Amino acid sequence: MSTIDRTRLESLIAREEQRYRAEHPASRSLYSRSTHLFGRVPMTWMNKWAGGFPLGFSHARGATVTDLDGHELIDFALGDTGAMAGHSPAPLVAAVADRIGTRGGVTTMLPSEDAELVAAELSRRFGLAEWSFSLSATDANRWMLRLARLVTGRPKVLVFSYSYHGTVDETFVVAEGGRAVSRAGNVGAAVDPATTTRVVEFNDVEALREQLGHGDVAAVLTEPALTNIGIVLPEPGFLEAVRAACDETGTLLIIDETHTFSAGPGGATRRFNLRPDALTIGKSLGGGVPCGAYGLSAELAARVRAAVAGGYDIVDVGGVGGTLAGNPLSLAAMRAVLSQVLTDEAFGPMEMLATRFAAGVESTIERYDLDWSVSQLGARCEYRFARPAPRNGGDSAASADEALEDYLHLYGVNRGILITPFHNMALMCPATTTTQVDAHQVMFESAVGELLDA
Repeated sequence: MSTIDRTRLESLIAREEQRYRAEHPASRSLYSRSTHLFGRVPMTWMNKWAGGFPLGFSHARGATVTDLDGHELIDFALGDTGAMAGHSPAPLVAAVADRIGTRGGVTTMLPSEDAELVAAELSRRFGLAEWSFSLSATDANRWMLRLARLVTGRPKVLVFSYSYHGTVDETFVVAEGGRAVSRAGNVGAAVDPATTTRVVEFNDVEALREQLGHGDVAAVLTEPALTNIGIVLPEPGFLEAVRAACDETGTLLIIDETHTFSAGPGGATRRFNLRPDALTIGKSLGGGVPCGAYGLSAELAARVRAAVAGGYDIVDVGGVGGTLAGNPLSLAAMRAVLSQVLTDEAFGPMEMLATRFAAGVESTIERYDLDWSVSQLGARCEYRFARPAPRNGGDSAASADEALEDYLHLYGVNRGILITPFHNMALMCPATTTTQVDAHQVMFESAVGELLDA
């Protein structure tokens, strides 16, 4: 395997940082004068961008973003899936303009006709019978866990180590030495999540069965493939074993499709023929307009109604729902995206581009004999600094290399290519082109070549 010269890597990062600062004065100025923003950015995670300051955003269309300095970048980050429909596709623009302008009314506390239409489409795609709406996948997960505890009478949830389900308190826990511990950096936890949550490594069926055997887990909350610690794909038979273990122990299975929607029109649930009791999904549905949804099987919906009949409250103060959830604007956006942009027919070409992207990355890895890997889930790809690809979250976390990530991200930005700042994820949207995928490959090959050919 090729060995990375760390001294050369540091030198290349310094060179790319210098170029980045020189070519982005407007972005740097925006950051320096944003003194009323906590962390100088609208959300503190924006400081994850390499280079010392994030790009200032001007406008975007399709699969491109333009920064404040006028640089147009091919966007493979796509809002970390929020813009999986592409930036401002025409049907979304028309639907939002009609809702805000022509008809009027962003939020009213009243149902619109779009709600039933969107719910019916989600049922067709994912197979869950009844749906409710939120403003994010985080909210959908949070509320679904409350309903799971309600109907089972059990206090705990189970997640897989290094999974990510938004800012849900119970999910910031990892497996360490056979114990559940709070994830490093967890901020201001109300309680130690080890008291609310059981955790095992992804793809470990025996550990899952052992933990569910305690009989205190209301629900397993999982993505069909881990996506926020690199793409960790399920091994053959694993997801079926998860379903069986839940059935054997009376545990609910909640599938989080927020990122794995990339797998196809019905996400990984439809692609892998999964049978969740509930499903959560968020940002991609509305093309970036804040939204989320959770679906319940007919049986689970009946159990919730029975519990409500027993005196529990999901209408007023029971901790499920928000005033802006299910607002007419979000639902108009979801209807437009699902019916006219991320259609059944759109996913095939997106996946073909992702396959081309992954093949290019793999060819460079092989050419330079790197101990890296690339994984693909439908329209989504990610390269990771481990070979073979990690089989669980712990292994994937151990393969992280912040210096290499900074180098590749900066090298890309300086040459007009944007990938997700939290990891090395690339996503294809309906507007992505072969030329754009090939431009990434030219950049990636050059970046690796400069690092190793000196």
